[in-house]
Amino acid sequence: MKLDNYFAILSGKRKPKYLSADIDSLIEQCKKIVKSCTLCERHCGVDRLKGELGVCGVGEAKISSEFLHHGEERELVPSHTVFFSGCNFKCIYCQNWDISQNPEAGVKVPPEALADAVKGRFSQGSKNLNLVGGEPTPNLLYILQVLKHLNISIPIVWNSNMYMTKSTISMLNRFVDLYLTDFKYGNNACGLRLSKVENYFDVVSRNHRLIDGDIIVRHLVLPNHVECCSKPILKWIAKNLGTDTHVNVMAQYRPCYHADEYDEISAPLNRDEYVQALEYARNLGFTC
Repeated sequence: MKLDNYFAILSGKRKPKYLSADIDSLIEQCKKIVKSCTLCERHCGVDRLKGELGVCGVGEAKISSEFLHHGEERELVPSHTVFFSGCNFKCIYCQNWDISQNPEAGVKVPPEALADAVKGRFSQGSKNLNLVGGEPTPNLLYILQVLKHLNISIPIVWNSNMYMTKSTISMLNRFVDLYLTDFKYGNNACGLRLSKVENYFDVVSRNHRLIDGDIIVRHLVLPNHVECCSKPILKWIAKNLGTDTHVNVMAQYRPCYHADEYDEISAPLNRDEYVQALEYARNLGFTC
């Protein structure tokens, strides 16, 4: 299980990356990127500093909720989870569609105010700052501004669909301690059909190889997608990241949002399919 750095921070043996990162430099670098936005592989090219909106619809960062989350992986709880509104994906079965597809949901919170909330949750026992959504990537500039006001030894968790550009992941690697990734599809076609993104597998597999930090990979098993998605993803992880990678094969799928418009995912996951994916992972050598 490759979580050594994360646990070292929790035990006080090392500091989180952001405390030694040049946050001011990262802020300036991020401003240049969002001026013609290429934070993610959508490459919208809009000037978000002037209020122009790309596919994600994210203007000023809005927070849907923040709380101590006890439902994450056991290594993470209690996790101070911050949900951002808006997303660069258009997943037709999104369980958080009310915030991911509504970037105007939530409230604007000044960066220093969220930093104070992070400190408060830390005093209540949070083990990490878990940045999620929606998708945190469109909110990178705001997140960096929050980190500028932090000075506590808390690991930073990037809870993401991993569809960012190489320049963005290069910035993330300078302050993210643990990537909590959502690896959805084992090919590009399923990504285009179900999440409306081009070159899904090519981009997301590349970015997993570029990660510099600890990692937990989540894979939600979809109905009728074990052969085309679950098995290829697990096989790829075993070959490229190793079977000691922390992998969470998830069975929580339920049809919602527009899932009823797509026959193959219009019903809940069959338990036999989940067991098939889980046994495949274990046969590869994973301990999930």
